[in-house]
Amino acid sequence: MAAAAPVTTFATAGGATLSPDHYVDVAYEEKLRLWDEVKADPRFPDYLYGCYECGICVAACPSAKFYNFSPRKIAQAAAREDVELIFEQMNDDVWNCSQCFSCNRCPRQNSPGGLITILREVAVNNGLASSKAALEGYTRIVYKIMTTGTQVSPDMLQADAFPDWGPGVMEVSDNLELWRKALPPETLHTTSMSWQVDDKTLTELYLIWHYTGVMDLIAEVDEGLHMIILDVMEETLEEAGFEI
Repeated sequence: MAAAAPVTTFATAGGATLSPDHYVDVAYEEKLRLWDEVKADPRFPDYLYGCYECGICVAACPSAKFYNFSPRKIAQAAAREDVELIFEQMNDDVWNCSQCFSCNRCPRQNSPGGLITILREVAVNNGLASSKAALEGYTRIVYKIMTTGTQVSPDMLQADAFPDWGPGVMEVSDNLELWRKALPPETLHTTSMSWQVDDKTLTELYLIWHYTGVMDLIAEVDEGLHMIILDVMEETLEEAGFEI
């Protein structure tokens, strides 16, 4: 009796092992619809010109050093319009990207990070389970932004603390004393406090999130977080004379 053929597997962002037919239960028409939505994004033509597999984006990618992740594979799949592979990447690979855009040094002017941004947005807008799982870890950050207007303090902007933020954080760190001159003094020597955000700014932020549908997206990802933020928003807006 002949031995059974080995099954090729691949790892997901969470470390689970999946076979290539993991998403076989999803109709090809649905995968094609999502891909068409990606291509319809007005940014898409500026992010993809064609890949000749030089590997520079992978060499520059900090996520590739720690995960089974390759921005080149995503650019290649998009260039080939490999609908099946793109759907797999939309559910797994794109969530390993740190969005530092170090890959933008591509000699063909591709932006794998830009493509991933679109793929993520399509995943979120269509309520894919992968997007909900990936965004769960950001709920505290979202809550802090919505209640304080910010998420980090100046002393946190160090290259060794945020190695996946790309070269920009090094420039900020090198000029931190200069940036501090424009910041409230109480934030100079602590990482436990954030910038003091004016109530008017918070009110405007709440109104923007409300009228642009951001709150609806938060509700789809985390109903509990949505209820907490809504309570904070309603109280702040009522004090400012708004009703939502």
